[in-house]
Amino acid sequence: MIDSRSAEKSAGWWGAFAGLITAVLVAFPVSTAFAFATQPATQRLFGGRLEEASQAGYVAFWWIVTLLFASLPFIVGFGIAKLSDRGIRVLVAVVAVVVIAIVVLGQLFVY
Repeated sequence: MIDSRSAEKSAGWWGAFAGLITAVLVAFPVSTAFAFATQPATQRLFGGRLEEASQAGYVAFWWIVTLLFASLPFIVGFGIAKLSDRGIRVLVAVVAVVVIAIVVLGQLFVY
């Protein structure tokens, strides 16, 4: 049988592995959002609402997107390591809502 200490250690490793995979998947979007957040001159690249927005609003939008993307690996890793089956389902739903929110914000303001 597996003792509780071994199971906790195994769950921690699975959490770290899931966080690493998530970090690899969001590395490019994080770097792109960070580049847009730190270079306000890129606002001219976008037509529509982002081009018409104030420079502070544009930078704030991209910082929010950057922070949301950057938080995903930590949320996923912690969730896998510490939560029960039901908690993991809730975590998956929360992560899905965050990703959907990012896509909706992008659709509203970028295109």
